[in-house]
Amino acid sequence: MVRVFPAGQPLKSNAWTWLAHSQAYHTRMDMAGAKFHTSNRGTAAVPLVCVRAQGSHAFGIFYGQNPIFVSYDMVLADLILMIFLIQTVRFLLKPFRQPRLVAELIAGIIIGPCLLGKSKRFNEIMFPLYSRFVLRTLGIFALMLWVFVSGVKMDLTLIKRSGKKHLYIAMVSVMLPFLTVMAIGLIIRKLMDHEMAKISSIGGIASGLSVTTFPIHYTVLEELNLLSSEVGNMALSVALISDSIGMNFITVFEALKQVDISAGTLVWYLVSMVVLVAFLLSAIRPALFWIIDHTPEGQAVHESYVVAILLGVFVVGFLTDMFGLAVAFGPFCLGLLIPNGPPLGATLVEKSETILKEIMMPFAFAFIGLHTDFSAMTEAGWTTLGPLFTMVISGYVSKFLATMIGAFMVAVPSRDSLTLSLVLSLRGQVELALYIHWVDKNMIRLPGFSMMIFLTTILLATLTPLISVIYDPSKPYKVLKRRTIQHTPPGEDVRILVCIRDKKSVPSLVNLLEVTYPTLQNPLSVYAFHLVELIGRANPVFIDHDNDPDPDDLSIRFPDSEAIRNALILYQENRDESVKLHFFTALAAKRTMFQDVCKLALNSKATIIILPLERQYDGEMGTAEQWGGGQTLNTEVLSHAPCSVGLLIDKAHRWHLPLTRCSGGTTSHDFIVLFLGGPDSRECLAYADHMVANPNVSLTLVRFLSSNPEGDDERQKKLDDGLVTWFWVKNEANERVIYREVVVKDGADTAAAIKAMAEEKFYHLWIVGRKQGINESLLEGLSTWTDNQEELGIIGDYVSSSDFVDADSVLVVQKQILRV
Repeated sequence: MVRVFPAGQPLKSNAWTWLAHSQAYHTRMDMAGAKFHTSNRGTAAVPLVCVRAQGSHAFGIFYGQNPIFVSYDMVLADLILMIFLIQTVRFLLKPFRQPRLVAELIAGIIIGPCLLGKSKRFNEIMFPLYSRFVLRTLGIFALMLWVFVSGVKMDLTLIKRSGKKHLYIAMVSVMLPFLTVMAIGLIIRKLMDHEMAKISSIGGIASGLSVTTFPIHYTVLEELNLLSSEVGNMALSVALISDSIGMNFITVFEALKQVDISAGTLVWYLVSMVVLVAFLLSAIRPALFWIIDHTPEGQAVHESYVVAILLGVFVVGFLTDMFGLAVAFGPFCLGLLIPNGPPLGATLVEKSETILKEIMMPFAFAFIGLHTDFSAMTEAGWTTLGPLFTMVISGYVSKFLATMIGAFMVAVPSRDSLTLSLVLSLRGQVELALYIHWVDKNMIRLPGFSMMIFLTTILLATLTPLISVIYDPSKPYKVLKRRTIQHTPPGEDVRILVCIRDKKSVPSLVNLLEVTYPTLQNPLSVYAFHLVELIGRANPVFIDHDNDPDPDDLSIRFPDSEAIRNALILYQENRDESVKLHFFTALAAKRTMFQDVCKLALNSKATIIILPLERQYDGEMGTAEQWGGGQTLNTEVLSHAPCSVGLLIDKAHRWHLPLTRCSGGTTSHDFIVLFLGGPDSRECLAYADHMVANPNVSLTLVRFLSSNPEGDDERQKKLDDGLVTWFWVKNEANERVIYREVVVKDGADTAAAIKAMAEEKFYHLWIVGRKQGINESLLEGLSTWTDNQEELGIIGDYVSSSDFVDADSVLVVQKQILRV
């Protein structure tokens, strides 16, 4: 209850103004079972609080007005403070591999009664009563929208694709902790207060501790770059299944909570829930599909539909709260109904996620922090908090052990089982909303709420770094066997993994496959991998089209996929039995795409991975446009690939699909290999040897030698001499092969020689090694001429970006790096 006085009358402080002093609040309120001082549902004793009436807008400090006495300015100041604290704490905790949520919780605790909130003056200035009501409302709005967006990202079809292994782990990891916490709760029931001792309260707490919530696992796995890893995929599948089980538990005990009031409320609770779900399924879901059907292909959903859906989130939230359901229940169900991915799910996430995460959620963490008081835990004592603490710790331990036992029983490796157990033990934003709901239902009090926030923060801060230390997602890609073109025996399949961004990159890739010249004696196995950036959904998807021809209407949501596949099938049909085609699609976050690429290369025993790039009109490399931002995919694949890697730079769009084979042995394409020495150059030459068998290709091999041999690696030079000699002897009688040697003294001579070759003759394809084993004197002074040498190497970057070198394409090759 709030009594308002005119602004001119002085306000005398009294013991009931609990928001001005946390200790007074807890002594007067918490011990009497108070809630967050905002609910009007019944049992909480709310004191009389007198505050000064506040204007909604100030004329300004130049008129002698203090902005902190204006609610609008005060809330803005609170938001600025929270965002500043969150970003500062994130920066400080970054070296310790802490997730974002830990920083947000700590920032909230800092402004609360544990630290800054101890100061009466700080509370009066920064968080007076009128601002706290606004913060609480905005915080609940933020949590409601966050749960909605999390529902949009979740893909329930993943449950159908999950195997029995995932189902078994999910069942064990939910049922065993639930039964354990329930049993312990019943044993120590006599030690609890009246509200917590109810069966509905014990069951609600047990179900909350046993459920593995999907959103926090997605968030942490994304931050640790584990989304596409073996453990990441398994964790998301298990979390989604256990969420489905746990939601039923929570619903049952919510219904039992209604019985505590009266049998009639239970009936209305169930009727309200059934009516709401039926309305969403029968009316809202068809409307959502109507929106998708009326959205032009390749375009975003119209803004009016986005606004209508976001408005629907608040409408559904209002209805669920009015019916006595949890306020987040309706928005979460609405989010689950929205088809994830483009066009609708992706548009909703893109338009709302950033402002929600960066601007709205700080209100929620401010609200949580302002009600987290560790001194209240001390005042309440072990007698009050002991039963809850025992149930929580038993829930955490049993959850960890149950997950590990379940994983062991389905033959998951020990390290993966340990990592999976740690991941599924995490707690996040959904649990925070659940704790607030527990307080609202009088299941726990504010000292118990403070303890839950403390334990959640400690759990997250401890387990997340452990996960990153224990599990290395790149370890499976470390192989000791040579997987290169050079070491592929004659007559054995050359296995090429071709990564495809969109249909524009298909022509150059198909032409590269064609000039590789597959025959019945030297067949080609092509693993075409269409990579789609994960937008509007949380769980990554890997699809093997040999086993799942058109899953989940993929061709409807991603039209490029069907066009790409048809083009490659046409290429295969024209090559008879000399080409074996396997088509895959992956929907993955841009930071973890390399894991899918490396994993497929490992499983398919590929000898080389081809990554397409495109040169922009200003001379810069187009990697940012290619793979959704930055050079993450290319650099990570180069660092972790279990085989050789080729970067195909498309400098011009003159290679048209299909590349015709000329009859009569007439040469139609001129290629050049720049051999500067080292493993990468040798792999280039081995690849070029396959191309030379094509009667439509002529090849010029140019070997660069240093005038000062002191910088040569003798072992590498002997290997170079052996391979070059073998190639020349093999092709000595071939008129389409030319061999030249160029002696240079520094990088300027090397660049001049390359420029002279480009002016002398037009070459369709330039093939160069990336950087391994090159004599540094051949590149001396060239490093200042190039900008993208870290990815392409100095020569590769110079040839691909230089305007002096006119070519259709450049192939930069890195030979497999053996890692132990």
